[in-house]
Amino acid sequence: MVTSVGTLVIGAGIVGTSTAYHLAKLGITDVLVVDQGPLPATGGSSSHAPGLVFQTNPSLSMSRLAAETVALYSGLEVDGLPCFHPVGGIEVATTPERWDELARRHGMATAAGIEAQLLDPGQVRERFPHVDADRLHGGLHVPSDGVAKPVRAAEAMMREARELGVRFLGGTEVTGFDVRDGRVRAVLTSAGEIAADTVLCCAGIWGPTVGRLAGVSIPVLPVGHQYAVTTPVPGLESGEDEVALPILRHQDHSMYFRQIRDRVGIGSYRHRVMPVHSDEIAPTAAPGAGTEAPPEGGGWKGMASVQAFTPEDFTGPWEEARSMLPALRGSEIGEGMNGLFLFTADGMPVLGPAPELDNFWVAEAVWITHAGGVGRAMAQWISGQVPDIDLRQADLRRFEDFAHAPSYVAERSAQTFREVYDIIHPQQPPARPRGLRTSPFHERQRELGAVFLEANGWERPHWYDANAGLLRGREITAPGPWADRFSSPIAGAEHQAARERVAMFDMTSLARAEVTGRGALNLLQGLTTNELDRRPGYVTYTLMLEPTGGIRADITVARLEPTHFQVGCNGPRDIAWLRAHADETTHVRDITGGTCCIGLWGPNARDVLAALADVDVSNSAFRFFRARRLHVGEVPVVALRLSYVGELGWELYTSAEFGRRLWDLLAEAGEPHGIFAAGRGAFNGMRLEKGYRAWGADMWSEHDPDEAGLAFAVRPDKGQFVGREALLRRRETPPRRRLCCLRVDDGTVLMGGEPVLSDGAPVGFTTSAGYGHAVGASLAYAWLPAERSAPGSSLEVSYFHHRHPATVVEDPFFDPEMTRMRA
Repeated sequence: MVTSVGTLVIGAGIVGTSTAYHLAKLGITDVLVVDQGPLPATGGSSSHAPGLVFQTNPSLSMSRLAAETVALYSGLEVDGLPCFHPVGGIEVATTPERWDELARRHGMATAAGIEAQLLDPGQVRERFPHVDADRLHGGLHVPSDGVAKPVRAAEAMMREARELGVRFLGGTEVTGFDVRDGRVRAVLTSAGEIAADTVLCCAGIWGPTVGRLAGVSIPVLPVGHQYAVTTPVPGLESGEDEVALPILRHQDHSMYFRQIRDRVGIGSYRHRVMPVHSDEIAPTAAPGAGTEAPPEGGGWKGMASVQAFTPEDFTGPWEEARSMLPALRGSEIGEGMNGLFLFTADGMPVLGPAPELDNFWVAEAVWITHAGGVGRAMAQWISGQVPDIDLRQADLRRFEDFAHAPSYVAERSAQTFREVYDIIHPQQPPARPRGLRTSPFHERQRELGAVFLEANGWERPHWYDANAGLLRGREITAPGPWADRFSSPIAGAEHQAARERVAMFDMTSLARAEVTGRGALNLLQGLTTNELDRRPGYVTYTLMLEPTGGIRADITVARLEPTHFQVGCNGPRDIAWLRAHADETTHVRDITGGTCCIGLWGPNARDVLAALADVDVSNSAFRFFRARRLHVGEVPVVALRLSYVGELGWELYTSAEFGRRLWDLLAEAGEPHGIFAAGRGAFNGMRLEKGYRAWGADMWSEHDPDEAGLAFAVRPDKGQFVGREALLRRRETPPRRRLCCLRVDDGTVLMGGEPVLSDGAPVGFTTSAGYGHAVGASLAYAWLPAERSAPGSSLEVSYFHHRHPATVVEDPFFDPEMTRMRA
């Protein structure tokens, strides 16, 4: 029998059920949810999850998804039983470093609009009497955190979705896919063939296997996580509720605790990584697992997502648990498991459309903490809306081909597991694999003592030890003990010297695409905000918008020939967006790996290039925001006269084979002009003081061009483009918020993501931050209410344990007339 359905959801765990529920709420009820296990407890990760929900996260989007999840679970019940216990959550610090980290996390929570407070040890003990407060420096308390009942929440959503017309089918295994012409035509199951217009994979730990059946790569890794429940603990009571005490996270030892009536559940990440290949996991849950597992743990037995407990791995955590909670010395471990759930290379979920198939979607590696919000966002996305929470950091298409390699997924996901509760600096690079992507200049950079950090697999120099001599005679402001990590005074010296002389910046890692064909102009015009119908030789800064008018990306487009464009992108998502809208008249090719780029920038840049170029590079012959093909010595180059650091200069592109020769020629010709290689540290500081926005850091799909200070890049009169009508509707009312430049008046260097306060109340948050070594000021960009965005407005920024005065200043702070770049 062939069944036909509009949307088929594979997996009836908390994510699949939440998505189906929210689709029904949107009026989309031709939905079938299938699962190989029984309902509602399918035997997947949702069935054994301890249910901790905590909202504070370095990612603002993840915090918002968690806050939506709390709101959803709080409103659900099954036969009068709650799906969420709003007992709050406390993270404790047993070291000075963790106490500082909790102060930073308090700032994150405030910036995300989450109520939180720092507690002294006595206040922690008041809320959790069983803790050894003498070991503590303090804690971070979030009153709205709590404990969810995942299976019960799934059942509540399942019941309501069914009433609206959604169908659920348990005991149904997916065995294959009928794929034709780049689309899933039907899903093959143990219950028969099911034709579907849209397929969403929420299969959890079986997700990679389901993806492979469809020819879709889902880069996630199932890993075992230890969780144990004690025997009854003397003096522990909860009354009628299963849990009355807050969840407690002891991150210095990678542990957490939750009450279960007169017992305590203990989770630990402090053990060896226990990866499992998804194909090795039993295909179905054990019979009888269709009812919610009792919290004591007996219901875990036989679940396919639960592996045997390994007591030897729990020896250290159990000892630490009894030290932190002395009452546990009167109990033993009653039951334990190594529960499987998914990890990714960067610790974020994997969401969105699969690039391999037009109608195959993915929602994997989603924790209980975020599942309710993710389900709502996925329902919006699948229905054709733009999710009202930006999902750029979780988009499946953020991963390039190398990041789908099994060895890469295994290595990076294992590291993510190890670092779940670690204090991670925003610039901290992964330990391995390293040396994956290097530019043709890498050998020369190593000779100069480059200090490399990593981004998207690329090794990127952040400063060069060979430039230590630039420090002589300079006063370089130290950014402070936290901001100073993964930095060096040499980067500040490179920053200043680049504004005085000329420097070479390796820009190879920036993504770029070649768009060609007779339809190339129409494609780009229809996706961007600025006028691109200009003669060859022009470069245009422009935006790509969502249909809502929000900023999907900012890009540069160089028209090299009538039907040949070079597009500077933010990453693979942008290239996927171009490809998704291209027809047979247009070809979109990712040229990043086969090419390289040097940013030649500084007051002496023209002198260096003129000595090598076979064309006139004077200001009158090669104007600002123009492009030309030329030769630098023997090297064929596409030269774009633009600068992301606010100085005279060019981006010089060539194929990778000529890269080292290009470097050597510029280095030799530039020697009389004081040329040197500069790193990303200098680059980041220079672009900040020049006021150049970074998409994904300063603005994203929730912001429009007018709010972000990018209205100059929009030409509504050029004709139709994606997001035009929505943007014009937005312009009917003045912006309520703006991206502004702040000067931190006491010189404290921020890292971004800190709350901005007015009269002691939070009003916004910072984005990019750093020190402007050429202007002698600590700068940060921040989203502020329009009424507080005028230059001269006095505010405060909360950073770690202190508040720092800040003033809104003119934007850009450096060279506002742009005279240096146009010289």
